[in-house]
Amino acid sequence: MQQLTQLETTLIESVDATPMLGQVQAWSAINTGTGNLAGLASQAAALADGFAALPGAVTLEQPSPVKAISPGGAELPVAYGQHLVLRVRPAAERRFLLTGHMDTVFPVHDPFQDQVWLDDQTLNGPGVADMKGGISVILAALKAFEGSAAAAAVGYDVMINADEETGSLSSAALIAQLARGKAAALTYEPSALPDGTLAGARAGSGNWSLTVRGKSAHAGRNPDDGRNAIVAAAALALGLKALHRDGLSVNPARIDGGSANNVVPDLAVLRFNIRPREIVAADEFLIALKVLIAQIEHEHEVSVHLHGGISRPPKVLDARAEKLFGIVEECSALLGQPITRVASGGVCDGNNIAACSVPVVDTMGVRGGAIHSSDEFLIVPSLAERAKLSALVLHRLAIGAPL
Repeated sequence: MQQLTQLETTLIESVDATPMLGQVQAWSAINTGTGNLAGLASQAAALADGFAALPGAVTLEQPSPVKAISPGGAELPVAYGQHLVLRVRPAAERRFLLTGHMDTVFPVHDPFQDQVWLDDQTLNGPGVADMKGGISVILAALKAFEGSAAAAAVGYDVMINADEETGSLSSAALIAQLARGKAAALTYEPSALPDGTLAGARAGSGNWSLTVRGKSAHAGRNPDDGRNAIVAAAALALGLKALHRDGLSVNPARIDGGSANNVVPDLAVLRFNIRPREIVAADEFLIALKVLIAQIEHEHEVSVHLHGGISRPPKVLDARAEKLFGIVEECSALLGQPITRVASGGVCDGNNIAACSVPVVDTMGVRGGAIHSSDEFLIVPSLAERAKLSALVLHRLAIGAPL
């Protein structure tokens, strides 16, 4: 194991953790549920102020157009917030990408809005771990890194998007653009486990809506003249669940539709998610899905419209990704915090980055847990721990650690 140099020791000691907790608490106090555009705008402005301390240009990028299927079967536009991007030394030959997200899963009227200290080292609050703590880690690490001589030879982009919690549909093109040509990427989701364990390989994720259109009829006078869209959607749900297997999770999640009890329903919308472990599993599912739709259309005499797709390809660790994990794990061990990794069924922007053939470690954020619930917590000492880890990893990447 390559030991810490004096320059690296000086770099680690230069990480200023003093403002980090205050940043997290201030940012957590801003509700940034993905649909809260006003809250996201306030958060983006606060982040722009914070990241202005770094060299380079901060911009707010417009979200790409996204449409979704309404409960009434209409394809409607979905509004998203702006995405923050910082570009530093864009002409540098060797460049990196650091990503995070400002949105949370807690909408503006969610009862979970406040912070509570669980003990003297553990803070409960919306987004404290996922991932406003991670954004603070990015900022502190980069401030320290900019003070090192190695920083001048490399460049990087930072992207903080506003729609990660709903699949990054309006920022996927931006992620792909920023990932292009990067030597490596770091994403600041919280650790996979509270002890700091990293997420390694990840399943992919795809979301679809199936709009089923049948024929309305009176449930008493002429029910057999109708074509029941709810029944057809239920048959689709059962058929989808039958495709669930090891390596491919299939989850029918919701059916919208129907009307009065005395009317044969002519419209239903079935929504479902899949989690393939490998690309081949996703390809096989799409073939089976087309067969299932044709079968249901024939048997129930309905029409079915498919909307959606794979938004997060499976993240499989290649040789370059293994080397990047090795650098992170070695650096963490040198800081007295040995870590391991586990495969995860969860997805994040690391999936999108890996699909661009860029090695990425996507759990560089804080230690914490119970994310996506009112029990979400941040282990406060991990703010400084993870900032020091990132600063050291960036230094080793900057001086040419092979990937």
